[in-house]
Amino acid sequence: MGNVSYIETNEKVKMPKLIYGTAWKKDRTADLVEMAILSGFRGIDTACQPKHYNEPQVGEAIRRLVEQGIGREELFVQTKFTPLAGQDPHKIPYDPQVPLPTQVAQSFDASLRNLQTGYIDSLVLHSPLFPYSHLKQVWEAMEAIYQRGGARQLGISNCYDLELLKKLYNDAAIKPAVVQNRFYDESGYDVELRRWCKQQGIVYQSFWSLTANPHILAHPTLQKIALRYEKTPAQIFYRFLSHSGIVPLIGSTSKHHIEEDMDIFSFELEPSEIEGINTLLEG
Repeated sequence: MGNVSYIETNEKVKMPKLIYGTAWKKDRTADLVEMAILSGFRGIDTACQPKHYNEPQVGEAIRRLVEQGIGREELFVQTKFTPLAGQDPHKIPYDPQVPLPTQVAQSFDASLRNLQTGYIDSLVLHSPLFPYSHLKQVWEAMEAIYQRGGARQLGISNCYDLELLKKLYNDAAIKPAVVQNRFYDESGYDVELRRWCKQQGIVYQSFWSLTANPHILAHPTLQKIALRYEKTPAQIFYRFLSHSGIVPLIGSTSKHHIEEDMDIFSFELEPSEIEGINTLLEG
């Protein structure tokens, strides 16, 4: 099993090159997070969104891990403020009647309680808000959390509009350190957006990296590389993403697959192989 590897963000935060995603894990969340961390993962992604995440169970896993000698400081913990449109109307973790900045503050306080921690390594806006004035209010509320030391960096998710991202970046006092997007053909794999992020030193995190790409995993180009390295197509694709500066969220639920995920740092792809896979995405 390979050792965990890191990338430094524009906020000088040490981010693992693989992050364990906790969406849809429900009552298995604590056990699966604990298993992932004990298998070598050091990054955890969650959200204050009971509709899709069980954030309190992530906190339970962190508590168990601390008891087993893995300190909170060894973990990269990322959570999100989810706007009202993304919440289950019966399980909203903040008062929907209060102003947006107060919603952000209430959500963040709930996350600290859920996660049993005094700070968050990465606070992400789950999706852009419209009109833009609402997005700006929420970002400024997140900046206030950053400025008082509650979050070590900020980011945005589900942002596929490069011009919107540029506007936010230009207006923000605290620039986004992370963009987390679904990695799929419908967005053209965010080729231009990823290029711009790289120029600004913004780390691109991918989710749905395998689920959305069975055609890539089954392609002869990837299959041939997998055969050469005696690895699975999933391992080759994750290694390709890492070589490309992308940090994938991984939601494996079996110990075997989690260990395979960690093993991707035990080998290096050739530049021609990276280019070959890249051609499939841009093709």
